[in-house]
Amino acid sequence: MITWRRILAIILFCIHLPAAAEIVIRTAAQESSEPKYIAIHHDGKAAIGGICVDIFRAIEKRFPEIQFRGDQTWMPRLRIDANFLENRIDAICGVQNIDRNTAQYKLLNTPLFTVDYLLAVRADDPIQIDSWDDIRALGDEGTILVIRGFGITDILQKMGGLKIDYGATSSISNLRKLLAGRGRFYCHRSPGIKTSIRHSGFSKEIRLLDSPKLSEKFYMGLRKNLPDSHVKMIEEALISLQKSGELKRIFNRYRE
Repeated sequence: MITWRRILAIILFCIHLPAAAEIVIRTAAQESSEPKYIAIHHDGKAAIGGICVDIFRAIEKRFPEIQFRGDQTWMPRLRIDANFLENRIDAICGVQNIDRNTAQYKLLNTPLFTVDYLLAVRADDPIQIDSWDDIRALGDEGTILVIRGFGITDILQKMGGLKIDYGATSSISNLRKLLAGRGRFYCHRSPGIKTSIRHSGFSKEIRLLDSPKLSEKFYMGLRKNLPDSHVKMIEEALISLQKSGELKRIFNRYRE
């Protein structure tokens, strides 16, 4: 028989149980990576939203002891990579399964989303192409602009025979280079490239080609020496979010 003294003892025991330790996962908002990260306003103040921020919040909801920190701080990709090497960042959201990434991060198995890479050209450029071989045949007249440090650089270089310019650090810089004739094509992901063109004010000066396209999956990358228990929790959360359809719903919020 459970007496009131026993009930009181149980209550007091529960009150004094230590709270679950908070697990802080350090990250950063990658610059020029819309819609992974986008500038927004929240309660009248500048903030950062986007696919990755929504994914972080969904993981935190699944495991409240996990707290992602740093997603409200902009950082270029190259600095994110440098901070990984110095153990100052634990997670990068939305990276491809390429050698440069797998050498630095532990990529979790669950894809976060899939994007298409499209080619933009000047609106007055009459060129029509069907394949990457068509671009190879252009030689120096077929320079492809990409953003420095982004995975598409590695992918195009691995394809071979393509002339690539990765000097710019943002979409707006590459769009301006395209209009100035310092490249024939600008390759960037969709969703993302249409918004960049629209926000730049170049919708009448730049058009997108129907082909060729590249389809790429993006993953969560973690610091390789992150505790296994932390990795397992994040992995379990992503599996749950995928099965429930939440990852797809998050991605669809930002479709163009």
